[in-house]
Amino acid sequence: MKLSAITLDCPDPLALAAFYQQATGLEPHPKSDADFAALTCENGLTIGFQRVDDHQAPRWPDQTVPQQLHLDFTVDDLDEAEARLLELGAGKPDHQPNKDRWRVLTDPAGHPFCVIRG
Repeated sequence: MKLSAITLDCPDPLALAAFYQQATGLEPHPKSDADFAALTCENGLTIGFQRVDDHQAPRWPDQTVPQQLHLDFTVDDLDEAEARLLELGAGKPDHQPNKDRWRVLTDPAGHPFCVIRG
């Protein structure tokens, strides 16, 4: 088996795809629309975003609405990456378990993701 896609539930697929496109530089899939949008990686992996009505954002680290999964991104400079992502619309939870090695952020739909010093 080869992993071909990771898909996140969200209220607005095009908006969430735009956030990750600006953050990563990945190319939007040409068939993206308001119900399903995607970004494609050079290695063939697709990050998808599918519309879910009444989507409830994860509440990390609280498990009232668990995260279910999160993405990790390697960066050269944690402070620089964090500042850029916050400008793009990411959030930053108060709880940061190891802020010298990684930062936990949330995308505009509330999904936690980490930037990790590379």
